[in-house]
Amino acid sequence: MRLVFAGTPAVTLPALDAIAASGHELLAVVTRPDAPAGRGRNLVRSPAGAWADEHGVEVLTPAKPREPEFQERLRDLAPDCVPVVAYGALVPPSALEIPRHGWVNLHFSLLPAWRGAAPVQHAVLHGDEITGASVFELEAGLDTGPVYGTLTDEIRPTDTSGDLLGRLAESGAGLLVAVLDAIEQGTARAEPQPADGVSLAPKLSVEDAMVRWDEPSFAVDRRIRACTPAPGAWTTFREDRVKLGPVRPVANGPALKPGDLLVERTGVLVGTATTPVALGEVRAAGKRAMPAADWARGVRVESNERFA
Repeated sequence: MRLVFAGTPAVTLPALDAIAASGHELLAVVTRPDAPAGRGRNLVRSPAGAWADEHGVEVLTPAKPREPEFQERLRDLAPDCVPVVAYGALVPPSALEIPRHGWVNLHFSLLPAWRGAAPVQHAVLHGDEITGASVFELEAGLDTGPVYGTLTDEIRPTDTSGDLLGRLAESGAGLLVAVLDAIEQGTARAEPQPADGVSLAPKLSVEDAMVRWDEPSFAVDRRIRACTPAPGAWTTFREDRVKLGPVRPVANGPALKPGDLLVERTGVLVGTATTPVALGEVRAAGKRAMPAADWARGVRVESNERFA
């Protein structure tokens, strides 16, 4: 089939590689406009756009997909289908109707669970044991379209959102190409999503990433893993924010009040509403990330100090 791909962040790259290696023809890549990044705030191409540049594929960067110029170019390209992975913009019906097989979206959850921008983060945050990926037909609703196919993956006890998303991006790329193959062969069947089991996964904010030390240790662990690598879990020490990497719940640790710090020879414990957690990496503002023990020695944590 003739394809135009829509996607933006690095998680799209396995799907682009898989489509390039398939028998389908990639005509263009639709991605978000170049955005300022780095200290110099220079305009930078999205990862999907950079991939297209490297592979000699046309790049389309509409500010919004409803722009007449973009839709005119899409009609000129005449794709049979538009596969989508994390594009990051709402697509209006006028654009959805252009390819004869519509827009087909790879979403990183088992729909109808976790519809929205951050399905992997919410699966980790809420302690799901199983998640997966779904390929569905894009429509005007938020991730509501009929589903062509799914795959499942176990969420491991130490998985961060980054770990899990990386695995799903690789396995989901194969699922996406298999669905595209089936659409071309006329064997694909999209089934309506069930009405039960709907949950929403809005983007996690910086406020969501603030560690709540008055939660049980398992909830502290999940929140930090869910926010790793983005938006980055954080807490306050001496009135300054510090970012935290994944922690390890300590089943038989000493009794500590929520937020209380205990510096040991080999590490640092923090109290929660239940048992303490052992810190992993700590990154103070303007500093590099370092093991918690090195951070504690550097700032000279005193016996009565705590995270707020």
